Amino acid sequence: MIKSMTGFGRCEISNETRRIVVEMKSVNHRYLDVAVKMPKKLTLFYNIIRSLMKEYAQRGKVDIFITYEDCTENQVQLKYNQSLAGEYIKYMRQMAGQFDIPLDITAASLAKYPEVFVMEAQELDEKELWQLLEQAIRGAAEQFVEARKREGEQLREDLLGKLDAMVQYVEQIEARSPEIVAEYRAKLTDKVQELLADTQIDESRLVTEVTLFADKICTDEETVRLKSHIVSMKETLMQGDNIGRKLDFIAQEMNREANTVLSKANDMTVSDIAISLKTDIEKVREQIQNIE
Repeated sequence: MIKSMTGFGRCEISNETRRIVVEMKSVNHRYLDVAVKMPKKLTLFYNIIRSLMKEYAQRGKVDIFITYEDCTENQVQLKYNQSLAGEYIKYMRQMAGQFDIPLDITAASLAKYPEVFVMEAQELDEKELWQLLEQAIRGAAEQFVEARKREGEQLREDLLGKLDAMVQYVEQIEARSPEIVAEYRAKLTDKVQELLADTQIDESRLVTEVTLFADKICTDEETVRLKSHIVSMKETLMQGDNIGRKLDFIAQEMNREANTVLSKANDMTVSDIAISLKTDIEKVREQIQNIE
């Protein structure tokens, strides 16, 4: 199944202590480009997340947004720095003896001195946190892939319709080509008769002129290749994954053949058909840019 390069996915995972929300969206891009915006606490998982996304996408610019809430009541803990408190008391006693002043200190007053008591954040359990985060990322990624598949299927149906229309344009050009030659022969015959009056027309010379004209405007090779490219693109569309680059190459070849047909056109009808053909090819090329 083909996938579009645009998609969106969201997943929210929570337990008694944490809540994680992951959202991801993407647009078309030549290669896979993953950008992650998340809280500083989670930055240690940045490279792991980027690697994980390779399982779900091969091309596209993917933006991932992660929000994280720690609902734990004991996120921080109070730590008593006994060694530092001892240093304070030691120097206070030294000061009291040196200056002959009373040592008036209590536990409550000592606790107010810097760094005697400090608040420390509890260390994260990286393994537990990653399990929760991975679950949220994979949940969002699965939705993301499904959205890409749905849009990819719509793109395929639309492209197949445009390719069917192109076949009709090519067949119209093929049908018109012998008519152009016949009309040219008739006009040339009338012109020669007008100039020569009753003189006999040199049939061999006339045939030569018509043949040269037919060779000049002949687009048989181009129409055959156009049909081949259309068939190739239809087959590729039915293959599935990772076909965007191949489709783009085929579309470029189709455009080249259509340009040649238009340059050879010596007829208003063929010119109009070739322009319509080129217009559809351009529409196809634009849509192909969004296929992974």
